[in-house]
Amino acid sequence: MRAEEAPGPGLAVDNRMYLVLPARSANLSLARAAVAAFAAQLPFTVEDLEDIKVAVSEAVSNVILHAYGPAGGDVAVTAALRGHDLEVTVEDNGCGIADVSQARQPSFTTCPDRMGLGFVLMESFMDQVDVASAPGRGTRVKMCKASSEHRAQGGGRETNGGEPPHPAL
Repeated sequence: MRAEEAPGPGLAVDNRMYLVLPARSANLSLARAAVAAFAAQLPFTVEDLEDIKVAVSEAVSNVILHAYGPAGGDVAVTAALRGHDLEVTVEDNGCGIADVSQARQPSFTTCPDRMGLGFVLMESFMDQVDVASAPGRGTRVKMCKASSEHRAQGGGRETNGGEPPHPAL
């Protein structure tokens, strides 16, 4: 996704940020802190902001661990505010996921020293998680969370399935 594109249908984007970083573990804390600081514009609780940071960490960690080989590549993180909702998209142009359904299963991992809980944690802490991927074309993880105030009023989102594979960054 390019910075000028609005992420997804629905309400107009009130504000957005776009961050592109090398997919290295040294950049993980920057990505999570940037999104949390951006999200703080909405009435999220401290607990909500911690949940958002965990979800972003898991999505970015997946890129760092799985998307690229030794040559490396970039991770793009976009956050947008739409009314009372935060949308976060983490994407790469790496190897992609052959079977997204399988990858989203608890304890599934392609790395024996990992627990395979990344998608489970993202889904636990966000209201909606959509994953679009294709082998050789990269992966896009889109996560949404309604503000605490909006959820208290019965707002929020429903999971709508995945999206088609994304264009190159």
